[in-house]
Parts: sequence; C-alpha cells; structure tokens
Amino acid sequence: MATQPKYKRVLLKLSGEALAGDKKTGLDYGVITPICESIKKCVDAGIQIGIVVGGGNFWRGRSSGAMDRTRADHIGMLATTMNALAVADVLESLGLDVRVQTAISMPAVAEPYIRNRAVRHLEKGRVVIFGCGTGNPFFSTDTASTLRAVEIEADIVLKATMVDGVYDKDPNKYDDAVKYDTITFNDILVKGLEVMDSTAASMCRDNKLPILVFDLSRPDNIYDACMGENVGTFVVAE
Repeated sequence: MATQPKYKRVLLKLSGEALAGDKKTGLDYGVITPICESIKKCVDAGIQIGIVVGGGNFWRGRSSGAMDRTRADHIGMLATTMNALAVADVLESLGLDVRVQTAISMPAVAEPYIRNRAVRHLEKGRVVIFGCGTGNPFFSTDTASTLRAVEIEADIVLKATMVDGVYDKDPNKYDDAVKYDTITFNDILVKGLEVMDSTAASMCRDNKLPILVFDLSRPDNIYDACMGENVGTFVVAE
C-alpha cells in the first residue's frame, strides 16, 4: 500500500445515480457518507479535490424525448446543483472546508464558477464542487468533468461508476466480457464503448488528460485511486 499520494490534484466525477443507492432516486445518506469519508481521507493526505456530480438520481429528461432538449438540460443542471449541495453538506459535517460553484449564476446558494477562484480554493485545501455541468445544454456532466479538469489543471479524472472498469461489452449482460487494464481514448471512440460521451473522450485525448474508471460500490476506491493503487481501468491518450 502506497504511503504517499500519486496525484496532487484530481477531478472526481460522481454519478448522480450512485448517490441514490438502492432507492434509485433521491439521496441515500447511507451511501453518500462513506463516499465523503473516503474523500476526507484524500484531503487529509494532502490531495486537492474538485468534484463534478451528475443529476440522474433526480432527472433523466434527456432520454425521455418528451421535452424541449434545452429546457430538459436546464432542469438537469439544477439537479446537479441539488446533489452538489448535499455532498457539500456531508463533507462539511466531517470537518472539511467546501465551496460549491455553479456554471449558472445562483448567488443565494453557491458561488459562480470562476476558474482562478476555484484553483485558489483548492490550493487552500478546500474541496470544490462544480454544479450545473458546463452551464450549456447539449453537454453531459462527463464533458463538464473533463472541461473542469483541464481548466484547473488536474492530474487525472477519477470516474466513479457502478462497474469496476472498462469492458469490451456490458459485463452485466455478457459473462464473457473482458476487462481492460488500460485502453486509449481512440479505442473508446472507434469501438463505441459506453465509458463517456465522445465529446468528453475527445477533450481528454486532445489534452492528454488520463481517466481512471473504477467501482464506487467500495467507496475507499476513491482513496486507493488517489494513492496510485490499481482499482480500475486507465484510459489514456496513447
């Protein structure tokens, strides 16, 4: 087990669905608290952490086809903000200093996203949670994660999911699915693997920003990933 962090600054992407636990919707603090405890271990080890949270536990309007896409995405951005505030609350209850920044201005509940201010918070040991995605419709929170990671000059994106890495096909459907230890963004794009959307993959590839995909059902994988343990699949530029 490593005793020193592998990364100085990371961007952690949490799926909204993961925060709901078995309820599949809303917030399950029995799930959120262990996740936040693992994040606290990272901060205590000196790692700077920015977080992007999805909103799928509250809103899946994009896939319904029943609403104007722009309006549906705006509702999704509000869902991510609710999750950001919930995660911030738990982190603060554990003694961490946290700032929520949103790409859509809502000064009564959060700071506006300002890149230099976010970096300054990180340098002071504060956790920064980014809400509202990119602030634009038609872009996923995966893309928001890679954008914020590039902007704050993170060393890596830690993509916490409900599977333990990247497979050549859905491991929940196929018993012979093969897990990759390392794969390139080009492979993801060419093979159409459902790891992230193509915009996010292209942005990471172009900026040589690696992603580690790992299983969040064991929350301490967040800490182990930051310490350099082999807990998932690395996605790299080449």
